[in-house]
Amino acid sequence: MNLFDVYPLYNITPVKAQDCTITDENGIDYLDLYGGHGVISIGHTQPHYVAKLKNQLDKIGFYSNAIQNPLQVELARKLGKLSGLEDYTLFLCSSGAEANENALKLASFHNNKSRVIAFDNSFHGRTSAAVAVTDNKKIVAPINAQQVVTFLPLNAIELVEAELKKGDVSSVIIEGIQGVGGLDQGTTEFFQGLEKICATYDVVLILDEVQSGYGRSGKFFAHQHHNIKADIICIAKGMGNGFPIGGILIAPKFKASYGLLGTTFGGNHLACAAAIAVLDVIESEKLMDNVNAIYAYFLEAIKQVPEVIQVKGRGLMLGVAFNFDVSGLRKKMITDKHIFTGNANNKNLLRILPPLTINKEDIDTFIIALKESLIEVN
Repeated sequence: MNLFDVYPLYNITPVKAQDCTITDENGIDYLDLYGGHGVISIGHTQPHYVAKLKNQLDKIGFYSNAIQNPLQVELARKLGKLSGLEDYTLFLCSSGAEANENALKLASFHNNKSRVIAFDNSFHGRTSAAVAVTDNKKIVAPINAQQVVTFLPLNAIELVEAELKKGDVSSVIIEGIQGVGGLDQGTTEFFQGLEKICATYDVVLILDEVQSGYGRSGKFFAHQHHNIKADIICIAKGMGNGFPIGGILIAPKFKASYGLLGTTFGGNHLACAAAIAVLDVIESEKLMDNVNAIYAYFLEAIKQVPEVIQVKGRGLMLGVAFNFDVSGLRKKMITDKHIFTGNANNKNLLRILPPLTINKEDIDTFIIALKESLIEVN
């Protein structure tokens, strides 16, 4: 049997990793400035994280949600404290798409409406409702297209309100910072306007923080830069540092009932151990402080590269924009300079999503390699 061929692959086979370094089968080290789509939050094979998982595996790795699991309670308590949202409740699942799917479903249960407002260049996952609110027709199958979704431009609050006034909108879903779409984000005025009009028209405001959350923006959640509160917050990627886990944080106004939401693997013992370890390290190593320090350093360092026309995003969720297609540049950075970066729907953008532990020396290495690569590709 062969693998179903849906991924274009670089000819690189990682065999081990530590912090921000990945080593391939030939012993070549790569600087990881992409974190596997922003998944690696506290660094590869972080010692506390590894020990926590190994210890848990020796006890119990999995059982269903039909039994007591104190690790879920511990995770919820620590997550509430670190995010500043202790009055919210937590539902656990296994991925970002599943988190967004459950958020959309819970919103529809709550107000008995179905239409969703999403935004141009959004990406929310590949499951049924999540992919329907993703602005990419190539990955939306006919079975997904049955969902009723209206796409609007970012930062056009009057267009959003015009749709909400029609009375059939269940939820508005928006990324704290757009990921795949190209690191665009709403203004503070726009986010605050969304919070206000969603409350006015009984529409659920869903913040997709799957990639922009967990300290990546310099605050625990990117929308917290705008001093708003969402009704539902979706989390995943950095939550488990590579172990599959996701969830939604749910505002107090939502009422739970048995069977309303459910999952087989979500919140299992190993997943919770991984997620608790991540929160431990974010707090003990003050990683959000590091994010803000490195962000400031990056913005100064990138000025050495005149070909860069803009730095988009915030914290360690960044897009470095050029006035040309960067696919060749990205390939050279990986194959010749041994530095992982990411791409986006915007073909002129390099995406930078390193572990939150990255240091200034790593940024210096990137800047030198970028300057050399730009000379070599031109």
